This record gives sequence, structure tokens and C-alpha cells, in this order.
Amino acid sequence: MADHGTPGTWDLIVTPWHLDEYIPAFPIPATATAAIRPALPAGSVAARMSLLHQAAADVVTQAARPLVLSGDCPTSRAAVAALQRRHRDLAVLWLDAHGDFNTPAISTSGYLGGMALAMLTGRTPDLFDETLGLRPIPDTSVVLADARDLDPAERDSLTTSHVHRVPADPAAITSALGRLGPVPVYLHLDIDVIDGAELPGARFPSGPGPSLAQIGECLAAACASADIAAAYLACAWLPEHVNAQNSRQTITRLTAALGAGLTWPEPADG
Repeated sequence: MADHGTPGTWDLIVTPWHLDEYIPAFPIPATATAAIRPALPAGSVAARMSLLHQAAADVVTQAARPLVLSGDCPTSRAAVAALQRRHRDLAVLWLDAHGDFNTPAISTSGYLGGMALAMLTGRTPDLFDETLGLRPIPDTSVVLADARDLDPAERDSLTTSHVHRVPADPAAITSALGRLGPVPVYLHLDIDVIDGAELPGARFPSGPGPSLAQIGECLAAACASADIAAAYLACAWLPEHVNAQNSRQTITRLTAALGAGLTWPEPADG
């Protein structure tokens, strides 16, 4: 994937998976440059995810400025590991209704999707093999926006961490990114950060929250104030809703806020 030399240019990569489960209905934009569909052998969920993440990282590494559409948050491991292959230092802006800061030791459900940010900060060292070469992101380089829906132990873990907590507000995000200094930023957004009333069919709706319009403003503000080296949208709808018209419209609006042009394939006749 060549560098087009334009700051607003994105390489759109799709990983149509939720953990180790392939999502056949996941929408693939016509403007996508790659879709990650490795054949995963039988095995544990973590082992299968490791293979998926390696395949995704290999593709993301080739992208000049990757924009990943995924069905979950943990595949962020692949995106960050790929960025670290060309950036020594990296900051993370994570917009999510949840903290994703659980670990196997404190999670009440064991759900790996609720551990994604903890994975990036080195809090889950025994979950996956070391093939990605992922280096832990320091807490002080992480900005977590919104996170209104936290488990009690997860809340305690965040409180004792050095993660920067901010509301999903453009000015707050701009200020927090400014305090990190001139470092490349990985921008991660889980669609459930948006008010649940605007997200029919979300896997994990979290009730009232910022509007889609406000989240779009947050993305635009981040792009205007920081060096966004890569972006990632976790399109965490239920499989039967992920390809619905309103879901695709939400993806289109969010990518537009990032400055990405996205088009969908024409529907098949008949």
C-alpha cells in the first residue's frame, strides 16, 4: 500500500471478526484495500486470536496510514504492534463506553473483549504468545475518553493507574493530547461510546452517552490537534445488525469525521 503523500489519505483495512469468530455479514466498503480472513485452525480462543492478530499486523504494517474497521477491540493489539514496528514511541487515544481495563484476575465474566486496553498496557502478559512483539504502552501515554460503564474492580484498577481519564468532549481530548507532546497517536473508537438510543443492535449498549455528532467532533478535533498515525473503529454490533443501513451510515459518518472517504458496494441486482 503506497504512501499517497496526502495527510488525509487513509488505507482502509477490514478485520471482520469478533474475538476468534468470523462475521460473514460484516460490511466491506468498496474503498477497502484489504480484508483479513486467515484460515484459523481449531484451538483455544486465545491461540486462534494470536494467529488472527499476526495476520492483521502483517497487513497493517504495509499501510502508510491504516484505518481499521473491526468487529471487536482486542485486534487493536495487531494495529498497535504494527505501528510500533516504525514508531519507537506511541500514544493511545481510546474512546469507549467501557474501560476495557479488566484482566483475567479481576474480570467477573472472563470476556476477552473487556480486556483490550489492559492488553495494550501490559496487564495481560500470559494471555497470548509473543509473536506480535507488542511493547506495553505506558499508562501515562494513554487517554481514555468516556468509559462511563465500568466494573467495580476495573474502576479501582483505573483509579490506581496513570491513565488520563477525560470526558468524550472535543476540548478535553485536545487538551489531553496536547499534554502528551509531539508523539504519534493510535486512535481507537468503540461505537458503543455513542448514546445507546442511536445504536440499535449494539452488542454491549451502555445507555445515555455522547451523541454520534459529538463523537464525530471528538474525532475531528483529535485529527486536527495530534499526529494520528492510525485509527481503529470497533464496529461492535450484533452480527444480525452489523450490516444494517443505520450501522453502515454510522460507520460512514465516523470515518468522514476522520477525513476518510468511504463508499459501499452497489447492492446486487435481484
